[in-house]
Amino acid sequence: MTGRAQRNWGALAPLCLLLFLLLLLTLGASYKPVVVVHGLFDSPSEFSQLLRFINQTHPGTNVTVVDLFDRSQSLKPLWVQVEGFRRAISPIMQNAADGVHLICYSQGGLICRALLSTMPDHNVDTFISLSAPQMGQYGDTRYLRWLFPRYVKSNLYRFCYTRLGQDVSICNYWNDPHHRDLYLNSSNFLALLNSERVNPNATAWKRNLVRIRKLVLVGGPDDGVITPWQSSLFAFYNLNETVTDMEQQLVYLHDSFGLKTLDARGAIARCQVPGVPHTAWHSNRTVYEACLAPWLS
Repeated sequence: MTGRAQRNWGALAPLCLLLFLLLLLTLGASYKPVVVVHGLFDSPSEFSQLLRFINQTHPGTNVTVVDLFDRSQSLKPLWVQVEGFRRAISPIMQNAADGVHLICYSQGGLICRALLSTMPDHNVDTFISLSAPQMGQYGDTRYLRWLFPRYVKSNLYRFCYTRLGQDVSICNYWNDPHHRDLYLNSSNFLALLNSERVNPNATAWKRNLVRIRKLVLVGGPDDGVITPWQSSLFAFYNLNETVTDMEQQLVYLHDSFGLKTLDARGAIARCQVPGVPHTAWHSNRTVYEACLAPWLS
């Protein structure tokens, strides 16, 4: 390189660097902000790998893992948590003119669905429900044995379907197929959210939920915690504990909260990945690339 060419390159180098940085900023600005809501007994520290994945594939994305109701605080009643997360997430939405994406893991998936149903002014583009018990939980898992050592799934209804039990988050979505009447009369969260019991806000909540562009349901047969695992896909047990698909659920057939409406317009995507235990959904690269990354533009 001649001396003149070197001098010219030296003069242009800062300008090229500036243009490159502006290009990166422009690319980053094209991605909608992502809000992450954790699950039972979690905290933001568990999501460092997910943040790295997003940064690698969608550089410059503004990602917020909401730091609320961590660890044991996640046992608080879900409507209490919904209100807290609403206060934290609303400013993020207000500052995102093009909308935001939600990634909501496990119990957090129910919190996010309640948020969407009760927020008429939300601007959520894609709601990714990551291994969340959307139709409820009914299984003897290690969480259950640790939380309720005196109970198994067959008799937990004795506690969960009481006023005291409904003050514990997991009881808010305990769905015992053998005690349907008790569930409908006692569940003040899931049965209400699903409009399976009288809900004076049912029409408004349905209208709010279906404003999303896409609902992505993620789950798999080796989860080991969500029971049945198909609850993450809006399927659930019947009276014989046989899993019936989403399309056979009464809440779908009656379009109680908007599920059938979303499905009719092609707004529901289902992503099943085998071999993933419950605690690995947010740190598994295959899950991220197949089920999350395609929706984060």
